[in-house]
Amino acid sequence: MLSASGASKATTGGRTSLGSLSTMNVSGPYVKSSSQSVPPPISEEEILSSSGLKAFSYNDLKTATKNFRPDSLIGEGGFGYVFKGWIDEQTLLPSRPGSGMVVAVKKLKPEGFQGHKEWLTEVNYLGQLHHPNLVKLIGYCIEGENRLLVYEFLPKGSLENHLFRRGPQPVSWATRIKVAIGAAKGLSFLHDADSQVIYRDFKASNILLDADFNAKLSDFGLAKAGPTGDRTHVSTQVMGTQGYAAPEYVATGRLSSKSDVYSYGVVLLELISGRRALDKSKVIDEQSLVAWAKPYLGDRRKLFRIMDTKLEGQYPQKAAFTVASLAIQCLNPEPRSRPKMSEILAELENLQDQTSSGRSSSVGSKSSLSPIRSPRHHRSPMNFTPQASPLSLESYKIQAR
Repeated sequence: MLSASGASKATTGGRTSLGSLSTMNVSGPYVKSSSQSVPPPISEEEILSSSGLKAFSYNDLKTATKNFRPDSLIGEGGFGYVFKGWIDEQTLLPSRPGSGMVVAVKKLKPEGFQGHKEWLTEVNYLGQLHHPNLVKLIGYCIEGENRLLVYEFLPKGSLENHLFRRGPQPVSWATRIKVAIGAAKGLSFLHDADSQVIYRDFKASNILLDADFNAKLSDFGLAKAGPTGDRTHVSTQVMGTQGYAAPEYVATGRLSSKSDVYSYGVVLLELISGRRALDKSKVIDEQSLVAWAKPYLGDRRKLFRIMDTKLEGQYPQKAAFTVASLAIQCLNPEPRSRPKMSEILAELENLQDQTSSGRSSSVGSKSSLSPIRSPRHHRSPMNFTPQASPLSLESYKIQAR
């Protein structure tokens, strides 16, 4: 969506969305910053008019992408195509390739009510949410059946590509921690906003990276307004990605910020192990990353068995155990017992400071979070039917340019 190597078509199992989208809330909160919010919109027209985004004409985006020619195509998936384009930084009008600002233009296929609902949800949230660790949505186009979104272009692509695909150089330990911190900042911002936002589809393919490996959350088509007042959760149809979704959410449809925390714990496991959340190409006992890694996470002497071999042992052992300990707490089967994202962020920043100052031997000796408890697992309902999400980046096969 946003990069030359953003996300790719799934080659392993468990990377499909969970359920159907018949009750998507497209009138969630408008949050300008972590301390301000505005009343929710009441109609599609109000969402578009109050988003603060550039309304592009279809012809302008045709020009910016060289008429959507094949040599501008950087990705394609079940719901449409992603093209590389160029626009003027000041006027946002189309410019010659190589001049102005490079953008990623996502063009949805015309069919599908669900795709339009998620498209509108993304305009709603990213039109008002602004943070260094959220991808920047520049504008949109809605003409007839055409639905397009224009984003900043992120040259390093997705975390998924860097962790799971063969590349010239593996991701270093320091970079993995940097990405974990950036993603935690994005989630913490959403959860602590005046009008809480639940991201609902946190996964490696939705974490995009700029030239300096700063993480940005993308794909807000499944985002939902959090509970208000004394409520602890909102009830909704189950959407997300197998392997990442919190077990209580899959089983009951009860969604809270702690559902995002669980998903974050899964990504922490991916960062330290280099393995996918769900991989059906492996033997059955190793297909679920959480189930496979659980016996090793709380044991300093066994943790090395699940560490990414591409790191070649180049990581501080106690720092790795701290990250594993955080993952266990995020994966607690009881949502209320999981830490807040702000607490996780503070712990990771402390770890980064200690490691960079050469005190990694003491990393993990003191923690502000709860004692480690091994997670148990809920069973998914037997009548659960996966269905692909039309705005998910994971369905894209990206061709680097």
